[in-house]
Order: sequence, then C-alpha cells, then structure tokens
Amino acid sequence: MNEPVAAIDLHREPIRSTALLSRYAESTVWLARYMERIENLARIIDVTETFTRTGQAEDGWRSIVQINADSERFYERYERAEHQSMVSFYVLDRDSPTSIATIINLARENARTLRPLISTEMWTHINMFHKWVRELTPNDIRPGQLSRLCARLKQECQTHNGITEGTFFRDQGWYFYVIGKHLERGDQITRLVDIKYHTLLPKVAAVGSPVDMSQWSAVLRSAAAYHAYRRVMPRALTPASVAGFLLLNNAFPRSLVLTLRHVYGALGQLRTDYGLRAGMAAQERIDELRAALADQTIEEIILRGLHEFLDWAQQQIHAVHDDVAAGFWPQPVVAAAAPAAEQPATLPPMTMEQRPGEQIMNGMRQSLPPLRSSTGEE
Repeated sequence: MNEPVAAIDLHREPIRSTALLSRYAESTVWLARYMERIENLARIIDVTETFTRTGQAEDGWRSIVQINADSERFYERYERAEHQSMVSFYVLDRDSPTSIATIINLARENARTLRPLISTEMWTHINMFHKWVRELTPNDIRPGQLSRLCARLKQECQTHNGITEGTFFRDQGWYFYVIGKHLERGDQITRLVDIKYHTLLPKVAAVGSPVDMSQWSAVLRSAAAYHAYRRVMPRALTPASVAGFLLLNNAFPRSLVLTLRHVYGALGQLRTDYGLRAGMAAQERIDELRAALADQTIEEIILRGLHEFLDWAQQQIHAVHDDVAAGFWPQPVVAAAAPAAEQPATLPPMTMEQRPGEQIMNGMRQSLPPLRSSTGEE
C-alpha cells in the first residue's frame, strides 16, 4: 500500500524559485496598465458619443480631455473638443501618448519583452489586436461606426483579460500583473468620479429629471457599473450614491476600495511567498489610503471636499506606483559627459534618465497620466 503524501504548507516559508528579472516586473506592470487603460478609454468614448449625439451632455467631449489631463496637448492641435477632433486624438493619433493607437503599441512592446513569461495565446492575441488597431482609418471613427468600434475595443481587452486569467503562470509575474491592473483601475475611477461629479451636478430644477437620471446612468456605464449598482440600489440614483458606490463598495470590481485591496494583497504575496520585501513602502501608503476610505462615509467625504479628497487619492496612487518601481526595478542613470578637452574620440551613448513613474521603450518616454491641480486643470 502506498504511503499517504503529506500535505505541503506553501506559506510556511517563501517559495524558492528563480528570481524575476526587474525588467520583466516593470513590463508586466505596464502591460496590465495599458490594456486596462484602453478598455476604460473605449467605455468613456462610447458613452460620451451616445449622450452628445442625443444632446444630453453639453460638455461631454471636453470632460474626456479633463479626465486624462490632456487639455494643453489637445488644444495645441485642435480648436474645439468635438466628435471628430476628440475621437481622432484619442483613437488614431500616433503622436499622442494617450491615444489607443499609441497605448496598444506600447502594450505590444512590453509583451514582446515578456515573451519568455507570457503564454503563446497572450502574445498571439495582443499581436492581432495591435494589427487591427494599426489598420483603423478615419472612416472607422465616423459617428455611425464609433459605437461598433468601441464595442470591439472593449471586447478585445476583455478577451485579453480572459486569456491572461486562464494562461498566465501564477508566479511573481502574475502578482505584478495584478498590481498594474488594479493601480490603473483605481487611478481611472478617481478621475471619472472627480470630473463627472462636478460637471454633472444639476441645477435645482433639474434634480431627478430624466436628463439628470440618464447622465448619472451614463457615469455608471462608463465604469461598467450600471447593473451592479442597480443590484445594490435598485431605486436610488443620486450623485452621492453613485460616487459612493464607485469609491466605497467592497464588491464592485472597479471600486477604489477593492482595487486597493487587490494591490495590497499582491504586494503581500510577493513578500510572503517569495521573500520580496521591497513593496513594504507601497503597502504602508495603501494602508493610509484604505484607512481614510474606511473612516468616512461618502457624505462626509463630499462635505469635506470630494475634489480635494480625490486629488489626494490620485497622488497616493501615483506614489504607490513610484514606490513599487523604486523597490522592484532599478532606474538607469544619466551618463556624465566629460569636459570638452578630455573627451575621448568615441563617446559612449548617453542614456535617458528614467524616473520611477515612467517607462522608456524604443526611445519613447511614457509616464503615468499627469495629475491635475486643485483647480481641476492640468
């Protein structure tokens, strides 16, 4: 008779495995952030186009520029925030660092770096997605075609998430992917709530009107939250209840509190399973933000200043990313040039200095979305 196999406690001591290269950790975080950013942008464009077409959102297109802190860059090239200029800027413009065309290219470059880690299915899908976006034309973003385009963008991102969930090996790389994905979600949900809450606050006569209700429904749809919200609050639909759900609900996948829990948990797993303690500074910062959310109701946050709180939350999320970057992947140092008289005949190439919240790929500097000032502008 065979002897029973003793159960193994994987958490008794750190798992002994090959250390993940720092460049793989960096690329995994950015791949997750970029794919999440594409889906979020597609949702906002789709909902905004619907409401501007029906005349129910006066400043709908301008709010996308505000959410992404792109006002200076956008208005250097376009006079007005309207359908054609806005969709061209955010979908097709390869010179804009925040366009889908640029983001999917950066995602693919990170996936290329990760070829030894990611599955063949992940790599194949990203390649196909990239090729499809590269072949888009102005005809594909016409008003009659835009909704179909956004649906395809969302579907491709969800397909990527499904393939990643089902095929990405559960080692250190997986936890870095979780960190990037949920940091991006937390950042995007704070931007959405901040801008939409203040731009959609109705006049007294409009409170509870069909237009008021439909606009707040649109905010929920922008975050893929409408059906989840209606399960929890089938009757109430107010600015405060929507903001509270998107920030404080413990079960909604894109809420701020849940995204922070996922990031905190992934950092904890890296520490306990792999002995990687470089994430402790990020965990301490998340602890502070989670405590601030747990100690207040949405009514108290609004009373004390919703914009100010969300501004601070965004700064904390960016700082968490910087803490992770500083802890897990080293930063290149700028080579110092020798005095003119002492320069050798052949100088080594100068390297670009990379700050924690940035990534440099193929000579292109890509950073986190810029933060807005306390006035709501860049």
